[in-house]
Amino acid sequence: MSKTLYDYSATGIDGKEIPLSTYRGKVALVVNVASQCGFTPQYEGLEALQKEYGNQGFSVLGFPCNQFGAQEPGDAEEIKRFCSLNYGVTFPLFAKIDVNGSNAHPLYEFLKSEKAGLLGTEAIKWNFTKFLVSPSGEVVKRYAPNTKPEEIAGAIEKLLKAKTSARDLEPAPAT
Repeated sequence: MSKTLYDYSATGIDGKEIPLSTYRGKVALVVNVASQCGFTPQYEGLEALQKEYGNQGFSVLGFPCNQFGAQEPGDAEEIKRFCSLNYGVTFPLFAKIDVNGSNAHPLYEFLKSEKAGLLGTEAIKWNFTKFLVSPSGEVVKRYAPNTKPEEIAGAIEKLLKAKTSARDLEPAPAT
């Protein structure tokens, strides 16, 4: 059986290990983020998606990364403070990771192998690369850093609708 998002775990920004199976049944948008990047204002759009769809079974999962131009130099407390104060981030943030190279987090090795980037390259090119994951944990699509979060809303809605309609088809439990 092939792997899914739910076969991995990651350290949360508070230092606790979080099995990603916690998000089973949800649509997820996994993003490598940074505080000092030209794309950093996308935090606003990511948070807007979280607010719009969070109560419908969606979550952004933010993974700080310092591999691109040293644009995420802060420690966990600085990252949390920055995201909270500047963008009111409520979606889950994880501990800083590598997304490329020999120390790349296993989750990112999986994501990259499932959906290659431009011209079939697997490497993450920059901060704010986004992976849309279905409720079953399968990687649906990879988005470039310059794809604005609001441009992904339609795809999120489709996955949420498919999830909802499938749930609606299940017979009601006997009473």
